[in-house]
Amino acid sequence: MNNPAQEENMTTIHLVGGEKGGVGKSVVARLLAQYMIDRDLPFIGFDTDRSHGALLRYYGDYASPTIIDSYQSLDAIVETATELPEQRILVDLAAQTHRPLTQWMEESGVLELAEELGIAIRYWNVMDSGKDSVDLLERLLEQFGSRLDYVLVRNQLRDNDFTALESAEVQQRAEDLNAAVIDLKRLHPPVMNKIDRNGYSFWAAQNRDTAGPDALSLLERQRLKIWLQHAYKGLEAAEV
Repeated sequence: MNNPAQEENMTTIHLVGGEKGGVGKSVVARLLAQYMIDRDLPFIGFDTDRSHGALLRYYGDYASPTIIDSYQSLDAIVETATELPEQRILVDLAAQTHRPLTQWMEESGVLELAEELGIAIRYWNVMDSGKDSVDLLERLLEQFGSRLDYVLVRNQLRDNDFTALESAEVQQRAEDLNAAVIDLKRLHPPVMNKIDRNGYSFWAAQNRDTAGPDALSLLERQRLKIWLQHAYKGLEAAEV
C-alpha cells in the first residue's frame, strides 16, 4: 500500500488516443495543454506523431518528441512522471500507435509498476459518431478493463448523433468502469483552419496579430472563446 504522503506527490499520465485517424486526437491534446496552462497546472508533453507533431508545433515549449516503437523513448514517459511528480504528463498518441504502445505496456509491466508507484494512467479515448470508433472502444475495454482510467471524448467533428455508441451499450460498459464521458463541440471550421495555418496555440489565436492578413476577426475570436468555455466545462467535469 502506498503511504498518503507519497500519493499526494504522484502524478497522472494522460494518454490521448483513439487509434482511428481524423477523430481529433491532436485537437484534444492541444485543448488539454491550453487548459493546463490557463489553470496553472504544470505539465510536460510528449508527442508521438512523427509527421504532424501537433503538441510540438503548437505547444513546443512544453513538449518533446517520443518514438512510439522505441521502448527507451517510451520509458522516458514513466521515468519523467516518477522524477517530476508535481508535473502532469500529457501524451499525444498518433493514429495507428495502439499496438506498439500496448506491447510496450504489457511487456514492461507499465500498469503494474504505475500502480506500485501511485501513478495514475488516464486514457482519453477520442471518438467520432461512426461505428468504427465504437468497435475500437470495445476492443480497448476488452484489452484493459478496469486496469485503466478512461475519459470518453465524444467529438462532434461530423455530427452530434452518438446513437451507435449508446445503442451498442459499450458506453455504459465504460461508465460501469467509472469512465467520464464528455462532449466536445465542433469549432467553426474557418476558425480552426486559421489557427492551424498560423501555427497558433489557442491562446495566441485570441491574443496575437490582431491586424495580420490571416488573423482571426472579432467574431471569430468570440467563437473560439465560447468553444473553449464549453470545452473547459467538460474538462473540469472530468477532473483533469
